[in-house]
Amino acid sequence: MQADRRTRLSPEQRRAQLVSIGVASLAGHPLESLTMEYLSAEAGVSRGLLFHYFVSKKGMHREVVRTARDSMLRATKPSADLPPDDRLRDTLERIVRFVRDHRGTFYSLVRGVASGDTEVRDVVDQARALQAQRVIDVLLELGFPDSDMLRIAMRSWVAFVEEILVESALNTEMPSAEIVSFLERSAKAIAASVAPAG
Repeated sequence: MQADRRTRLSPEQRRAQLVSIGVASLAGHPLESLTMEYLSAEAGVSRGLLFHYFVSKKGMHREVVRTARDSMLRATKPSADLPPDDRLRDTLERIVRFVRDHRGTFYSLVRGVASGDTEVRDVVDQARALQAQRVIDVLLELGFPDSDMLRIAMRSWVAFVEEILVESALNTEMPSAEIVSFLERSAKAIAASVAPAG
């Protein structure tokens, strides 16, 4: 950080630096422990500058969570050139890899945000909706019929996946392939269960 403190950064660079420090803090600390005082000390800038960029602590949290969320979504983006089954498996493999490579950040996103303000929760909920839509797209390609119940079920499945990932990918050494296989089977089983009879 010392070099950054001596280097004059453009407003865009300084803002990106502050957000980056905030995201890095999620690796070892819950979101609520990220304060203006901590961030200003880490960046070597005044608290007033943080208020200039973020307006409030909530605004800072929202930008930090949005950046962490976007990083997760980029890392887990499906490979469009793969056939549906392979694309689903590839996406789940990417998710498990991200969770294990960024344990603290993932945990902060799915657990720490629960007590945050509405706007911060909305940032995470947007990611959940996109992840659910990615899986729905695959299921439709595989021939499962579209329905309101399928969409409700898959949004609920995302919450289920988060819990599975916390309990398996974070808290055990269970092989990633085993986790991926289970998640893949569960998505298809839920889709089959809500399909109209016949």
